Amino acid sequence: MSFVLKRIFDVMLSLIVAVFFIVPFCMVALMVMLTSPGPILYWSDRVGRKNKIFRMPKFRSMRINTPSVATHLLNNPSEYLTPIGSFLRKSSLDELPQLWSIIKGDMSFVGPRPALFNQNDLIALRTQRGVHELLPGLTGWAQVNGRDELLIPLKVEFDVQYLQQQTFIFDMKIIFLTFLKVLGRDGVSH
Repeated sequence: MSFVLKRIFDVMLSLIVAVFFIVPFCMVALMVMLTSPGPILYWSDRVGRKNKIFRMPKFRSMRINTPSVATHLLNNPSEYLTPIGSFLRKSSLDELPQLWSIIKGDMSFVGPRPALFNQNDLIALRTQRGVHELLPGLTGWAQVNGRDELLIPLKVEFDVQYLQQQTFIFDMKIIFLTFLKVLGRDGVSH
């Protein structure tokens, strides 16, 4: 699929989804504000295309004193969740602000999920396999095949499969499977 066509699709779909989700967006923002002190959005340093760092927004689901590491690296992730954090994560509503990153061009709807700036093992393996050439995605092939449950080498293997097979039809399949996973709340451990 050409980069230009994918970009046009990303912007158009982001605008449609933003309009469709404006009410839930406002409700989630209000719930975050009312249930825990701190900002509504959490801006995370993430690794983008060609390993360029960008700032990615999410609705804040963790307390403001949470260390900046992948959730699975925390000793007891549940102790850092806000009162509605688990719900936001399991429903994937915490991801809605990433539409901004898609519109801005830092992300795509489909691609490998952006690594945290300090996930050196994931970044190195993706770079070695050429995955760093892709725009990161709101969802991806690894996401629909395990999400939080995948070990890094397997996650990168799915990312490589996406790199080699990316087409508009494959992207549509991933978006559809993501929708099913979100409805079923599959693959979210916290």
